[in-house]
Amino acid sequence: MNKQDRPTVASGHGQQAIATGQPSLSDRWWRPFRRAGSAEVFHVDLSPHAGRERAAFAWLDAEEQARWSGFRLDRPRREFALCRAALRAMLSERLACANGELTFEDGEHGKPVARVRGRPVSISFNVSHSGRHGLIALTGRGRLGVDVEPRDRRRKLDVLIAEVLTPAEQSQLASADTSRKRQLFFRLWTMKEALVKALGKGFSLHISEFEIPPSMCNGQRLCEFRFPHLSEVRWRLENLGTPEFAAAIAHECVPNDDGPAPNAC
Repeated sequence: MNKQDRPTVASGHGQQAIATGQPSLSDRWWRPFRRAGSAEVFHVDLSPHAGRERAAFAWLDAEEQARWSGFRLDRPRREFALCRAALRAMLSERLACANGELTFEDGEHGKPVARVRGRPVSISFNVSHSGRHGLIALTGRGRLGVDVEPRDRRRKLDVLIAEVLTPAEQSQLASADTSRKRQLFFRLWTMKEALVKALGKGFSLHISEFEIPPSMCNGQRLCEFRFPHLSEVRWRLENLGTPEFAAAIAHECVPNDDGPAPNAC
């Protein structure tokens, strides 16, 4: 990457934040968003902000900076840097390690795992970003998936409905007016995406091949879910949507060490 391609470091407060390696609380572009069972969910502000983007870039390791340079457009560069730096800061704080001791690699089912000084850590995490909103979910146990989507009016809703939803789900939306249909579609889409992300790669399952419980279309925000091909595994599925964006989290229910009770359901 050419030197001129890198974000420049401004003098003053932003420079101090980068030099210490840990932004002060007032500098942080992420904040607690929701507690979902035993998982913590954080919102990441992805609005353009030169100072934050400079600070975020400084958190990235050499491989991540090379990945950043591979994005041709500003928006994916910004989304990647701000989310990855926020994730690094959260994990460094929880694991009591320096940022430079933290690395990432693909783990089971293609899901990224964190390592500290080369050793795997017992924290599950997942990241989603779209537009000006990012979400990061963290938990100690079980597979995890999170998804966020702005309810973009420019998208061709009818095409997406046919690609994403089952015939039964399409019927649920058929009688809704345009505004209600958009709300319901993005609610279903984010829940499906969160489930697929939690499940991980290696499973040949398209999101149109399984259904979200109808109650989640009718105002219910939390349910237990089972994939048709993996009925022995239970998932805690929660709608995290706000008036600003659609969002959902899926968390695998796993036994506690001291008994059969699940950790999150």
